[in-house]
Amino acid sequence: MSAGGNRRRPDGSDGGWDPAADAWLIDKARGGDVDAFEVLVQRHRGRVYRIALRILGNPEDAEDVAQDALVQAWAALSSFVGSSAFSTWLYRIVVNRCLLHVRRRRRTEPLREDQHPSVPGPENTVVARQRADATLAAMRSLPSEQLSALVLHQFEGLSHRECGEILNVSEGAVRNRLARARRTLSHQMRGWT
Repeated sequence: MSAGGNRRRPDGSDGGWDPAADAWLIDKARGGDVDAFEVLVQRHRGRVYRIALRILGNPEDAEDVAQDALVQAWAALSSFVGSSAFSTWLYRIVVNRCLLHVRRRRRTEPLREDQHPSVPGPENTVVARQRADATLAAMRSLPSEQLSALVLHQFEGLSHRECGEILNVSEGAVRNRLARARRTLSHQMRGWT
């Protein structure tokens, strides 16, 4: 499984997000500047949606949850104390909203035909779709805490420390969840290797 999404740059940055700029925007937004909050939303919207989509597996649900998380962030902005990065606080809200949505839903929805990744060569199309379906089914079978850790670390490229802050667990717990998730996926996908 390859990692996707925005990876950290060699200098360790988030691909252009500036914590100092976030802090300035947060101060302005706390003072009632809706435009400042809109800029914050624009800076983080892509990752918020990707996290929701990868946890939920449904674009419409991901859009709804991402929007709910951003509304919740606006409503709770005064409670953000700055002990962690704004992005960590925001992504924790997204993950929590996703997990709440999953608990409420408790059913899986198959991906639509147009959501499967394309594979070059017509001879590989059927096998690639079956592999993608099997991978998605295996991921959806993971317990939510393992799926959340996997999405944040493997797909979003966050460090173990950042994942721990978002999930409110230790780095060791993140590593443990990732190991269990990978072991489960490896076991379930062994017929595809």
